Amino acid sequence: MTEILIVTTTIDAPAAAVFGVLADPGTHQDIDGTGWVREPLDDGRELTEAGQIFRIAMYHDNHPDKHYEMANQVTALETGRVIGWAPGGLAEDGSIELGGWTWHYDLEPLGDEQTRVTLTYDWSGATPEIRKNIVFPPFPLSHLDNSLANLGKLAIDRA
Repeated sequence: MTEILIVTTTIDAPAAAVFGVLADPGTHQDIDGTGWVREPLDDGRELTEAGQIFRIAMYHDNHPDKHYEMANQVTALETGRVIGWAPGGLAEDGSIELGGWTWHYDLEPLGDEQTRVTLTYDWSGATPEIRKNIVFPPFPLSHLDNSLANLGKLAIDRA
């Protein structure tokens, strides 16, 4: 059974513009499109390095609290080329407890004004405990296509 979804699209914007949207947690709500992702909780800090943690407010009808927050740890960051993060939560001691799934974006410039974007959603590291509460993937493949379309609109506006 595959535990990875991969979608690719070409965006009519330079890689720097696409990367700028992804590195700004304030845009993640607009990229997402499901209504789950809400505003950033860390004063809009840009994502600049692997290991960085950023928090996002969330909402989901099926979550016990409805409103909750995710703490995400940047797992990969190469400016203009690669960005990825692993969602989780903050423990009481301030450490992050990752859920075992990741979001990863690879950007390939196609000249000066286009970028091929590959989005990989990987839940292969989700523990049996996490899988008791979350059915993976928690959305259809079309959600990833929609996210890339939303990313494209934002990147074109930013270019």
